[in-house]
Amino acid sequence: MGKRAFDIVFALVFLVLLSPLLLLFALAVALTSPGGAFFRQVRVGRHGHEFRLLKFRTMRPGSEAKGQLTIGGRDPRITGVGYLLRKTKLDELPQLWNVLVGDMSVVGPRPEVPKYVALYNEEQRAVLSVRPGITGMASIDYIDENELLAKATDPERTYIEEVMPAKLALDLRYVREQSFALDLRIIMATVGRVFGGW
Repeated sequence: MGKRAFDIVFALVFLVLLSPLLLLFALAVALTSPGGAFFRQVRVGRHGHEFRLLKFRTMRPGSEAKGQLTIGGRDPRITGVGYLLRKTKLDELPQLWNVLVGDMSVVGPRPEVPKYVALYNEEQRAVLSVRPGITGMASIDYIDENELLAKATDPERTYIEEVMPAKLALDLRYVREQSFALDLRIIMATVGRVFGGW
């Protein structure tokens, strides 16, 4: 209950405070490439329930049909404005709405697409016992995941066999150790990593 109350207050406050910036980013995305300002993608949330995750659109229309993994920051499908939003992680800000309506939490395992959740073993499925988050332990450690995959000979295989299990191990640790204090540390570490990478 305490975590949910924190999520609601956090999301509501930052949606209000950031509304001018959100509007500016939405206009920048919509006016510089066709396809609208937002991108909605089906992800798997708590207890396996699917929901539509909201992001600022950073890729050209139809890009998802060419693969659900983003390979490197300069993936040719990414728009100019999209590159800047991705680099600063500002494309994730619309997920504050997902938090507000209860699909997500501020901190938790990042939600996956159904294709990859179908590959989870029984132990790994324990990450679905909590609401997915905008940020989490794995989000911090794999903040440069796209660049890592760009160096792989077979990015999808590398993701499935190496990256995804490593991220899930961190997410399972979060599920076991979750606390308000840990959530605050993760939020602060996320801010540090994002701003430290500018």
